[in-house]
Amino acid sequence: MPPHTHPPGGIGLPPPTAQQPPRPVFLCVLCLLAVLLPCTSSCPPPCLCSSDGLVVDCGGRGLSSLPPLNLLPQGSRSLLLANNKFSSLGATAFANLSSLEVLDLSNNYLDNLPAGLFRDMSNLTRLTLHNNSLTGLDRDLFQGLGSLQSLDLSLNGLSSVPLGLLDEVQGLRWLSLAGNRLHGLERAAFEPLANLQHLELGHNPWECDCNLRDFKHWMEWLLYRGGKVDAVECTLPKDLRGRDIRGVPVEMFNYCLQLEDENGAGGGGASRSGPGSGSGGPASPPCSRNAVDPTVASDSGNAGDESSAGGGEAPAECVRARYRPVSVRRAIGTVVIAGVVCGIVCIMMVAAAAYGCIYASLMAKYQRELKKRQPLMGDGEADGEEREEKQISSVA
Repeated sequence: MPPHTHPPGGIGLPPPTAQQPPRPVFLCVLCLLAVLLPCTSSCPPPCLCSSDGLVVDCGGRGLSSLPPLNLLPQGSRSLLLANNKFSSLGATAFANLSSLEVLDLSNNYLDNLPAGLFRDMSNLTRLTLHNNSLTGLDRDLFQGLGSLQSLDLSLNGLSSVPLGLLDEVQGLRWLSLAGNRLHGLERAAFEPLANLQHLELGHNPWECDCNLRDFKHWMEWLLYRGGKVDAVECTLPKDLRGRDIRGVPVEMFNYCLQLEDENGAGGGGASRSGPGSGSGGPASPPCSRNAVDPTVASDSGNAGDESSAGGGEAPAECVRARYRPVSVRRAIGTVVIAGVVCGIVCIMMVAAAAYGCIYASLMAKYQRELKKRQPLMGDGEADGEEREEKQISSVA
């Protein structure tokens, strides 16, 4: 009897089939998912990301250089880099971060920011640079920030705001320059901010002289259209120390106009007062934003050339023609209204005096007439009595 043989697969096991190859395919799929899943939920170390990946918090980590921002979750809205040790940033540090809407760089040691640093952040609405060491800003720093609505530059070492710095952020609604080293500001630098509603300027060493006169007029215009400005206390001159420049009457700046007239007469006043300058000076159109450039020469063409009145004229001329003080307009309106009211009152007083004189003369004439008629009335009464006596005697 031949020995009993078992199948090759062992006792009770079915013979091997061709269904085992899918196991390596399944393992490959798992490996592929394991590789892809970390990419979709990545977060740059040592930052913390919200569950939805919209907020990336890298604040208070003691960082001296930026974390790998290429690992930010797609669609991130807020990047918090406050309370670190950043002292400088590269020109392409925030490249390809167009989804960000909030960027917080406060409480660092930044002393210089390259031009065009935020060029790719077209959707940024809030930028915070509070409490850094910034002493100057490049005029092209905020290029590309057309959607910016809030800008915090407080507690830095800024001594000026360059012309053109705010030209790209015309939608700005909130701006803080408090706690800097600002002595004065150019009105032309703030003219593009037609939508500004809140401005903080406190805790600066303001010098309330002629250099701040035009900016005072711009602040009055901002307040007139419903904006808010905090206290701007003067440190110089001594007689205005501690006073808010908003409460300083505009008449105290009248000497600035006299100084300008004297300087114009002593310097380039001859060219301005020449033939044809009367129609080319005050009647020149307002300065455009591009025309306000301090590098433009003031002697580019004749004074009477109307074609060069917009750009060939000196910047100070077009700025003076453009920036008509609001308080002066109010004062003129008040004087006109007061003059009209006084004129009406004077006319009424003259009319009342004339009426009184006419009334008095008529009453005097009436009294004289009355006195003349009283003796005649007395003679008539006497004749009547004599007639009655004669009738009585005739009857008797």
